Parts: sequence; C-alpha cells; structure tokens
Amino acid sequence: MEEFRGSAFDRLRALAGESAGASRDPGALLVGLAGRGIQASRSPIMHEREGRSLGIPYRYVLIDFDTLGLDDPEIGAVVRAASRLGFAGLNVTHPFKQAVIPSLDALSPEADLIGAVNTVVMRDGRSIGHNTDSWGFAESLRQAAPALPIERVVLFGAGGAGAAVAHALAQLGAGRLAIVDQDTERAKALAGRLRGGPAQRFEATTEVEAEIARAEGVVNATPVGMAGHPGTPFPTRFLSAGQWVADIVYFPERTELLRAAGAIGCRVVPGSGMAVYQAARAFELFTGIKPSLERLRAAFDDRSKGHAQFDSDLISHIR
Repeated sequence: MEEFRGSAFDRLRALAGESAGASRDPGALLVGLAGRGIQASRSPIMHEREGRSLGIPYRYVLIDFDTLGLDDPEIGAVVRAASRLGFAGLNVTHPFKQAVIPSLDALSPEADLIGAVNTVVMRDGRSIGHNTDSWGFAESLRQAAPALPIERVVLFGAGGAGAAVAHALAQLGAGRLAIVDQDTERAKALAGRLRGGPAQRFEATTEVEAEIARAEGVVNATPVGMAGHPGTPFPTRFLSAGQWVADIVYFPERTELLRAAGAIGCRVVPGSGMAVYQAARAFELFTGIKPSLERLRAAFDDRSKGHAQFDSDLISHIR
C-alpha cells in the first residue's frame, strides 16, 4: 500500500468519497475522466444519465489535475490508485493519452496500433487501454448519407486525435491520405505507422493548397475552431463546392471552418457525432451493456444548451 500513499491516492480517494456522498449510492459503478481543464466536460451527464436509464447506479467523477493540484508524472499513480479504489475504468484526455500507456498492463490491438489511449478498463487488478476515438470518428462518417467519397482526403493534425482519425480513415479505405501538422516529423511518423492495402497511400505534406484542391474531403483534428482557439486551420478559400469537411471540434458545433465550408457548398460533418459515438463505445466497455445512442445524444445536447464557454472536454479528441 505504500506506493499509493500521497497526494494522488489521497485526493482520488477523497474525490470518490465526495461523489459517493453526493450520489447517496456508495455501491455505484465508479468511472472517472483524468485530464487537465476538464470541468466543462459533457462526459458525466452522458454516462450518468444513460446509467440511470438502464437501472445502473453510475458515478462519473472528474479527475482534473488542475483543480486537484496534481503534476503530470502522477498519471501513473492515479491509474494505480483508481484500480485500488475500485474504479471500473477511466477516460483519459489531454495531456495523458500517450503518457498513460506505460502505466497500463496491456493495450487493445487498436490502441496499440494507434499509439494513444482514451479509455482504460479496470478488471481483476489489471488496467487495459482502449481507443474509442477512432471508432467514434469512423462511425460519424459511416452515418453520413449519402456516403462520403474518401479516395483523397487531407487531415490536419497528427496528435492523439489525428492519429485516431487517420487510422479510422485508413480502415474505411481512404485511397490517399495527406497529413498536415505544424510538426512535420510528427506527421511523417504518423503516416509511417498507418496500415492499409497496396492501393492506399499515406503521406505527410506541406503543400496545403494543392492537396486540398485535389481532395474530396478535409478533416480538422486540431484545436483550431474551439472558443479558445478561434479561426480555421487553413484558408477556407482553398475549398470548393462539392467537397466535404469534417471537424472533430464540437463546441461550437458549427465551427468557423464548418460555417465557411457550408457557405461555399461543401457537405459538413460536425464533431458532435464523434463525441457521442466514442462515449457510447466507452460506456459499453465499462459496463458490458450497449447504450442508447439517442439518449446519449439527447444528454449531449442538453449539456450544450446555454453553454457559451470553452469546452475543455474537447481536448479528449484533439490531443
């Protein structure tokens, strides 16, 4: 027990205790979100409301390193403490989606391939890392009607979210994926990790205007467009009618990029779909029960109403 003593364990135990007192059900399934600046998260309302709908006592706590005064290297201690305290699992957001990996006992094949974790399932003293972001993004594209062409796609962002989106596009069969990132080496590294068929090409690029001109679709997997990071990741004059544009930013749901793209005549895919779908997969991993997408979406929308501040839970998709 010695390794669990100290700020991480004590503060997490106090947080779990406070939540139990507030819910008046100390036997509830306990899940948390570990990250920084996450007080505006939509995850608690989606998970807890769906739990109630299914008759599952469910508590979802925010393990905000900012408000708890924890240092980044304590993420491993938080994972071990959560396991010891009986958590069913954790969602993981910025800046820990890659940093958490050495503290886990194993990774799902998809998380191992992507190199990022946003969901940790705790069973029998073991912590297993998963990535539900990739499936969430893929599902948001699959639900588009009519189907979106993906022969040539440009992706902005090669961080944790960009990696998940890139793998989703590769699995969906994108013919050529051009990856743009401020860190060109990171974009090259991501392109090199992607797996696809012999007809698929994955490349890093700095030729933004030319690549967009040739593309059928463009995806933003950067923070640009959030309330705290206004603007667009590229000049929207590069777009043309008939293309599609997806943004993983979900607050605001209609980002400056999507508004401009829609005005040009592009089909747009907002980030809210990815947010709901990744939460659905995480809920199923934690509980073993498939949730209602309609109820999750309703909870997401309820949380959005009147909320005009920067939504920091968005970081769970972006970094």
